[in-house]
Amino acid sequence: MINALVITSLATLFVVGMAFDPTFDANAPMPGGDRIIDPSVRSAVDPRLYDAHATFYGDLGGGETMQGACGYGDLFKQGYGLNTAALSTALFNKGLTCGACYEIFCVNSPWCIRGTIKITATNFCPPSDKPSTAGGWCNPPLKHFDLSQKMFLQIAQYKAGIVPVKYKRVLCAKRGGVQFQLKGNPNWLLVLPFNVGGAGDVVDMKVKGSRTGWTQMTRNWGQNWQSSAVYGGQSLSFQVTTSDRKTLTFTNVAPPNWSIGQTYQGRSNF
Repeated sequence: MINALVITSLATLFVVGMAFDPTFDANAPMPGGDRIIDPSVRSAVDPRLYDAHATFYGDLGGGETMQGACGYGDLFKQGYGLNTAALSTALFNKGLTCGACYEIFCVNSPWCIRGTIKITATNFCPPSDKPSTAGGWCNPPLKHFDLSQKMFLQIAQYKAGIVPVKYKRVLCAKRGGVQFQLKGNPNWLLVLPFNVGGAGDVVDMKVKGSRTGWTQMTRNWGQNWQSSAVYGGQSLSFQVTTSDRKTLTFTNVAPPNWSIGQTYQGRSNF
């Protein structure tokens, strides 16, 4: 039985809202909440708060936030919507953090709006030749979130431009199973896992054809994983490990007649 469903054949600065609530305790815990392949990948569950800054890019429609350095495509179709951010070098970790989720709130600014947001890392905010204090907000070693405009406006007023924030890593809550978009060509399989719950950031993947054993995949870029083995005419299974050391096996996710460009959905999630 095929255990899957077939689904489908940087940063400009502007950033607004209501008056800052002086009763808001910025140091209070926020609501809600790594097989460690790379020791620099921080645990997905971390109750500690860290300091950073936030801006936004794009308009309210969010068109400029689509695609990006993590390899995702139409973020609406893939379930992320506009609850996303581009991360600075210090947080992006060469793409290892793609898919991770954060909870963020504004602090120490008269333009703060009370409340928190939860976002998924889907893009990279590159360094600038501008000074870090005058537009180079994403320069190392700064920790910075370049949010979608919709997300920014939930924690700060537009006229703020840039605001200090507190953040922490949290578990990702996703609907439905993990999905796998097949790319590449018949001799080179490139797979994008998305809609990944739990830790969110995939740190290891293996693939198995119905007539082969398990093959280790390597990360090409962002969250795109590759294998040079040939799997034509075989159903495909995947083994996915996230940064909190949890591994799930998705058996026969893609049927024997799978094709490049199709997306297949597993029946489970982290």
